[in-house]
Parts: sequence; structure tokens; C-alpha cells
Amino acid sequence: MHLAVLVFASAATMATYALDNGLMRTPPMGWLAWERYRCDIDCKYDPKNCISENLFIDMADRLFEDGWKELGYVYVNIDDCWSSMERDKDGRLQPDPNRFPGGIRRLARYLHDRGLKLGIYGDMGTHTCGGYPGTTLDKIEIDAQTFADWEVDMFKFDGCYSNALEQELGYPRMSKALNATGRPIGYSCSWPAYQGGLPPKVNYTKLGQICNLWRNYGDIQDSWSSVLSIADWFFENQDVLAPAAGPGRWNDPDMLVVGDFGLSMEQSRSQMALWAIMAAPLFMSNDLRTISGEARSILQNKMIISINQDPLGIQGRRILKEKSGIEVFWRPLSNNASALVFFSRRTDMPYRYKTSLTKLNYTTGSYKFTDVYTGKTDVLKDSTDFVVSVNPTGVVMWYISAPGKLQYHPFIGRGKLHRPVYDTDENAHPRVFL
Repeated sequence: MHLAVLVFASAATMATYALDNGLMRTPPMGWLAWERYRCDIDCKYDPKNCISENLFIDMADRLFEDGWKELGYVYVNIDDCWSSMERDKDGRLQPDPNRFPGGIRRLARYLHDRGLKLGIYGDMGTHTCGGYPGTTLDKIEIDAQTFADWEVDMFKFDGCYSNALEQELGYPRMSKALNATGRPIGYSCSWPAYQGGLPPKVNYTKLGQICNLWRNYGDIQDSWSSVLSIADWFFENQDVLAPAAGPGRWNDPDMLVVGDFGLSMEQSRSQMALWAIMAAPLFMSNDLRTISGEARSILQNKMIISINQDPLGIQGRRILKEKSGIEVFWRPLSNNASALVFFSRRTDMPYRYKTSLTKLNYTTGSYKFTDVYTGKTDVLKDSTDFVVSVNPTGVVMWYISAPGKLQYHPFIGRGKLHRPVYDTDENAHPRVFL
């Protein structure tokens, strides 16, 4: 089957099952508080980092002023620990009056005035994971309307302190309640993460009908082992997960921790590349006020963002696992283009990986490719062997423009381009991309 046929068939399938609210046709992008700031409510002694309206205003200012918004990072998402410990006299949730004295609607309008969007958090149990008031089944409609009245743009619904039956009833009910408000509110469900993430307990067809995105797995931590364990789970289960994703409905492997403390620059480039291949939501959780130039350059890489935001919305796959510790990932893109990632699990030294596009199931032709981290471009025949040098825990990522049709048969040191030292006929030595 040619890629074009595969794409249109997939798009038709996704259109049939996607949540009909018209939102998040590409993976949402923005900033989310949780991984970096957790439930820090000590505004007396830690005023710059506590969960308060000031923190979210600061991050909104950085998205607006530092070039993030233009790249697509438009959501500023509040997570747990924002509310008062008590509902108001009418049974409505209310923000902590000391930490959010202006209220949520005022914060939302501050963001809207800057072309940004506000996300907020709730939990369908008796309490949130942090111990704040939850949204039990009898509170779903009033909370949905409250968020709409506050002009919220996205809602994440967690599942602490709830059981499987309550989740079975509550997640679809909240979807209906949000849509009934008449306000477009993107809906993030944590339901699959509480049910093991896989069928038969998780029905991804049903999820696609009620949610715009969903957390499949546990929370990310600021460490390479956490990033790697999440990526491994998603790619080991790609045959189930990839078909579930598409415009308006996305698997969510959790936040980007690029710019925090736990990842090297190589590992940061790897997380960004793998999340782009997965068509994952790109929610940073870091301090945009102090982020390093290197981390910013990764997160603001226009070519990787364009790959992540490709309108076809097809989730990529791991196509090879080599005994050498090299893995190859592939994602089809619009206009018969594609993305390749060469990833090294090694921890010893850069590894020189030899292959060809033919071995990676590309059809006959000459392909222009661009290294997304260096910007260097070149042309390869499908049959020409080449070598990429991949740093430990690092990636080389290519955007490949195809002049002809692509065909894919499923498999069940950062690249610096140099001029080839040999002729590129089929009997020549391999091209070397160091």
C-alpha cells in the first residue's frame, strides 16, 4: 500500500471517532506547572515558585515576550493545589483567595489579551491527588459550568480517590458537560493511566469519542530513567497506541522536562525528538524565566515543532531495535515527507551506525534530508549506504522530503554533516555523517 492511500484511510478512520468539539487538531503545546512546581503553596517563603496567579502570569509573560507563542506554545496550565479547601456557598469550586486574589476569570482574560489560553485541573474523586476538593459525579455539571464561566480553555481531569465504576461514568459525563456549556474547552482525561493503559480495560475507540488527549502512563519525573521508561512503554505498545491517535485525540506521554535539572543536553534533544515522533502534546514544565539558551534552542526548534504539528496527525513508530543499542523511529508526514530518528541507548561512546534508506523500507528514489538539529541538508539515493554517528543517550533526527511515493512495511554525537569523501554510486563506500 502506498503511503498516500494509507494516510487517507487513516484520516477517514480518525474523523469517524474523534471527539466532535473541533479542538486540538494538532497536538496542544504550552506550559504546565506540575513537574517543576508540584504543590508548592509556600508563598511566604517561596513567592516566586509557589502555585499562585503570579507564577502563571510570569510564565504567560515569557510565552508572550520570548517567542514561544508564535511557535505554538499557547497554553498556560494550572495543575493541582490551586483551589480553596472548601467550595463556596453555592457548591462551586473557588481558587485559594490568598494565592489567586484576582480569581481565575481575571487570570484567563490576562492570558487571552496576549493570545494565550488557560488550562485548569480537577479530579473526579472525593479529593484531588494533592488533597483538595474533588469533582464527584454529582458535581460534574456545576464544575464544568464554573470552568466555562471562568473562560477556561482546557481542562485536565485526574482520577485520584475514584474507583473504576466512577471513572466509567464520570469521564464521559464530564465530556458531555463541558460540551453542553457552549464554550470550547479541550478535554484531557487521565482515565487510561488508572486502568493500566491497555485493552481490554482501556477502550481507545471510546476515549477518542470523549477526550482530546489522555494520559496513558505514570507521571514523568526529572530524570533520564523516567523519560526512557515512558518512551519504552509507548513504543513497546505502539501497535495498540498509535492507531488511537489522530487529529483531535492524542496519546499523552506527559510533560517535557527539557530545561530542568535531570537531563543532559543530549538527553534533552532525545526527549524532544521522540515526543515529536509520537505526535505527543508538548507541554513544558520548567522555569521559562531562567531557562538556558541551549534548552530554549531545543524547545524552540522550528523543524521539530513542524514535525510534531504535522496535520496528518499520524503517530510514529519504532521500526528497528539493533543489538548495538541503536534504535530507529519513523513517522510519516504530509506531502510524502517523513521523519527519522536514530537513537542510541548506549552509555559508552558515540556509535557509528551504518544503514541505507532501502534497509529502512524507503522506495527507489533520491531523497533530500535535513538534520533538524544542525540544519544541514543533503541528498541520498535510497540504495546508498550511509553512516550516522549517534552520541550516548542522544539522537540524530532527519526530516526527509520525498520526490516520489513512500512505502512502509511495518516491522513487528548528534549529526554534523560533512561532504562525502567518496563517490555516491552503489558500489562506493558509505556516506559518513559525523
